[in-house]
Amino acid sequence: MENFKDLVQRRRSVRKFTDEEIKGEDLQTILRAALMSPTGKSVRGWHFIVIDDKSLLEKISLCRSMGSQFLAGAAVAIVVLGDREASDVWCEDASLAALTMQYQAADLGLGSCWCQIRNRFMANGESSDNVLRFLLRYPENLTAECVIGIGHPAVERKPQDEDNLKWENVHVGPFPAGE
Repeated sequence: MENFKDLVQRRRSVRKFTDEEIKGEDLQTILRAALMSPTGKSVRGWHFIVIDDKSLLEKISLCRSMGSQFLAGAAVAIVVLGDREASDVWCEDASLAALTMQYQAADLGLGSCWCQIRNRFMANGESSDNVLRFLLRYPENLTAECVIGIGHPAVERKPQDEDNLKWENVHVGPFPAGE
């Protein structure tokens, strides 16, 4: 493992993948990381649906009017769900788990990309969550936060450029009065 500072700089969204499968132990390592992610009050109200069936990945890739098509080319997609009845911070908990999976995937040399589902819709107005619920049959108390597409990168992305960091968005102490 490299140091976390370098991993953060190197991790970039990848939307083009090779046809190479993900090793079972790598997938287990990614899911293990998600299961160790922090949650409010240690509720652990997230659920994960792992999809590697190409036909189902193709259907999932059509769950939004735009921005989800890359999922068809992923080796694996992990649908990240939160239990609204288990925790009032289910969205945050699911997001932390998803990001933890992305960093773990990057550490393994894999590419990933987040596909937002919550509050996203098809062109006909149907919610993306309802489309996934129909395809994957998860219960009403669960809501999809996102789908993480994972695979071997087909393109190499440059690390983030430190010169482009928006340090002006970091504030020490309160904003001055009147702003």
